[in-house]
Amino acid sequence: MDTILELEQLSVKYGKETALTIGQPIRILEGDRIGVIGSNGAGKSTLIKSVLGLVPYEGTIKTTLQPWQIATHMQFNEYTTNMPVKYIMEGILDTRIAKNEHLQELIRYFEFEECLKKRYHHLSGGQKQRLTIIMVMMQNAPLTFYDEVTSGLDFETRQRLVEKLLSWYRDKDGAVLMVSHYYEELQQFADKLLILDQGHVLDFGKKKDLFDKYCGNAVLVVDHTPENARLLSEYPKLISPAHLLSISCENAQKEAEIVKLLIEHDVNYKRSNEDIEMIYVNAKAAYEAQKEEEKNARA
Repeated sequence: MDTILELEQLSVKYGKETALTIGQPIRILEGDRIGVIGSNGAGKSTLIKSVLGLVPYEGTIKTTLQPWQIATHMQFNEYTTNMPVKYIMEGILDTRIAKNEHLQELIRYFEFEECLKKRYHHLSGGQKQRLTIIMVMMQNAPLTFYDEVTSGLDFETRQRLVEKLLSWYRDKDGAVLMVSHYYEELQQFADKLLILDQGHVLDFGKKKDLFDKYCGNAVLVVDHTPENARLLSEYPKLISPAHLLSISCENAQKEAEIVKLLIEHDVNYKRSNEDIEMIYVNAKAAYEAQKEEEKNARA
C-alpha cells in the first residue's frame, strides 16, 4: 500500500503551551483504518487541524493529496442558515438527491428525509451530526477524518452509524482516521491505533501488535476477590479497575495453565486479545514509568 500521509518531527503550540508533539514518523497508508485515542486534551483534534492547515505547526507533513481530496467530520460544523438543508446538501456535493442513489440510500438509512425541508439552525444536535456524516461519507475521499463522529447521537443511532461505516468503507481504498472515546466502536472499526496523551504519541501500530506489546498474548479477567487474588498471586497483573484482576498470558501455554486453574476452582473469567481500553491504560502506564525512570536517572 502507498503512503498517502506522513507526519514527522511535528510540533503544534497554542501560545507557550505545546498541544502536540510527534517525533518518529507516522505513515498513513491506503486502506488504513486508524483509531485515534487519548484523554481530553491529548491532541487528537489538533492532529486533524494541523493536517488540514487550520493551525500553525513546525515540522513535516507530507501528502500526495490535494486539500479537496481530504474529507473531514469535525466536532463542530456550521452551514448557511438561509436555505433548506436539501439545497445545502446538493450544492456542496454537486449532485441532485433525486438522481443519486447512494445519497438517497444514506438519507434513508439515517432517517433524514424529514430534515431536508428544514433550515440548518432548526436541526437538533443529532440531526446536524447526521447531515455532516452523510456529506462526508458521500465524498469517498482518499483520506477521511472523523472527529468524535458519534458524539450527540443516541445509543441506537451510534450502533447503526458504526455498522454503516463498516459496510461503506469495507471495499474502499481510502484511509480513515476515527477519533473517539468510545472504545467499543473503535474495536469494531480500527485495525491500527494511534495513542496520544497530553500531546505526546505513546505508540502507533496494528491493534494486535500493541496488545501483544502492552498486555501479552491474551488477558484473562476475573473478579477481584480475596480468594481470586490468592489463587492468582504468582501471575503478572495488568492495570485494571479495582474490582477486577487482569492476568497477562505471555503465550498459549501459560494461558492454558491459568484457564485450567480457574476451571478447577470454578472461577468465571473473560478472555481478551485486543481490548483497546486495556491497551491504552497499560501503554500510558508504561510511558509514565519510562518518564519516571528518566527523571530519576537525571537526578
